[in-house]
Amino acid sequence: MNSLTIVKRIEDLMSLRDGSVELLNPESFQSTNPMCHLALHDTTGALVARCSLWERCDASGASTSDGLVGHYAAANADAGKELLEHASHRHRVEGRKRVIGPMDGSTWHRYRLLTDRGTEPAFFLEPDNPDEWPGHFSDAGFVPMATYTSALNADLSRVDSRSDKRRTELERNGITLRTFELARFEDELAAIHELSLVAFTRNLLYSPISFEKFLATYAPIREYLLPEMVLLADHGEQLIGFIFAIPDLLESGRGEPTRTAIVKSMAVHPEYGGHGIGGMLMDECQRAARGLGFVRAIHALMQETNWSRRISSHYGTTIRRYTLYEKPL
Repeated sequence: MNSLTIVKRIEDLMSLRDGSVELLNPESFQSTNPMCHLALHDTTGALVARCSLWERCDASGASTSDGLVGHYAAANADAGKELLEHASHRHRVEGRKRVIGPMDGSTWHRYRLLTDRGTEPAFFLEPDNPDEWPGHFSDAGFVPMATYTSALNADLSRVDSRSDKRRTELERNGITLRTFELARFEDELAAIHELSLVAFTRNLLYSPISFEKFLATYAPIREYLLPEMVLLADHGEQLIGFIFAIPDLLESGRGEPTRTAIVKSMAVHPEYGGHGIGGMLMDECQRAARGLGFVRAIHALMQETNWSRRISSHYGTTIRRYTLYEKPL
């Protein structure tokens, strides 16, 4: 019979023993600060499934009636179902009305499951999981809540003929485009963080994040940034839009030439919506990538109903699908 360990301190997490499932990285525990971590063991004491629990916060940072389950891993369907049912029960006992997952505390961290991998190989910073894991959630009573896609633009020679005219019009109205200044890394990210807090407020399950945690998510990829592919739109001294793209470093790891740019994120201040800034940013970013020798671009992890996906649809074809799940309690 399986046994469950409930971990609330990082010191206790580090005392657990690996099994057919790897232990959670202590840094992941510390950076996401869960209420508790659940570790399911078999009769020998080996780890066979794990997850963490949080109470979800809303756009103002206040508590909601939703619970979250994340840091998920399971060796098999039986262990996964048992653990997810126990996690749901704990949320129900604590008065929550719904559990959402997998989500590692918020949408600023890892969330969703890859549910249709297609034929393209994995790309840099893309979340991955065994193909069986979506079935674990379904078996435990979860249903799809939202779907996301990644799209491939296989031909960067294609451009938006409206982009040049749009950029000229925006410049006439005081909106200028520039590249990211690596020498001012923290200052540039501070402005991107401030804009993100405003631009993403209406996103599904949005909650705020401190600048310190925001910086920590970008610091590891600083050395891989190409400033020409991180574009910022300013109106005077105010940042009102950005697009953030990076090289697909997994290609070189497979012994292939690095030919693909990954558009990781894009945002426009709500007060400047409807002026074509997002479309211009996408077109200019892809032109810059082509100028650097890239021939393809992946538009990564877009919610199917978001405006960024509508922009992407002018260039890209869906190559991957992901799903976020919910379970009423």
